[in-house]
Amino acid sequence: MTDPNVPSSDPNAATPPQPVAAAPLSPEQDIQWGSFAHLGGILGFLPALIIWLVLKDRGSFTNTEGKEALNFQITLLFGYVISAILIVVFIGAILSWVVWILGVVFSIIAFLKAKDGAHYRYPFAIRLIK
Repeated sequence: MTDPNVPSSDPNAATPPQPVAAAPLSPEQDIQWGSFAHLGGILGFLPALIIWLVLKDRGSFTNTEGKEALNFQITLLFGYVISAILIVVFIGAILSWVVWILGVVFSIIAFLKAKDGAHYRYPFAIRLIK
C-alpha cells in the first residue's frame, strides 16, 4: 500500500488541479457590485464587507466604492454604540433613529451615484480602511 500523504515518484501520476484565479469583473459588473456595496448599507455593514472582501481584487471601482461604503458603515456603527450608551438619558433613542435615517438616506444617494459609474464620498465617514 502506498501512503497518500507521500508524494509519488511516478511521473505519470495525476497531479491535483491548480486553483484558477478569478476573472476580472467587466466594467458593467464592476459598477454594479460597487453600487450594491452602497445599497447593502441599508442592511448594515456586512453586505459592504462581504462585497469588498470577495471582489476587491477583481475590479477597481468595486474596490474603491466597497471601501468607502464599509468606512461609512463603520462610522455608523460608532454612532450606534454612542447612542446605546446615551440611551439612559433618552437622547440615545433619538440619536439611534437619526443614525439609522442618515444611514439609509446616504446609502441610497451613494447607490444612485455609483450605479451611474461616479465615485461617491460620504460627507462624514471615518476612513479607517485605506
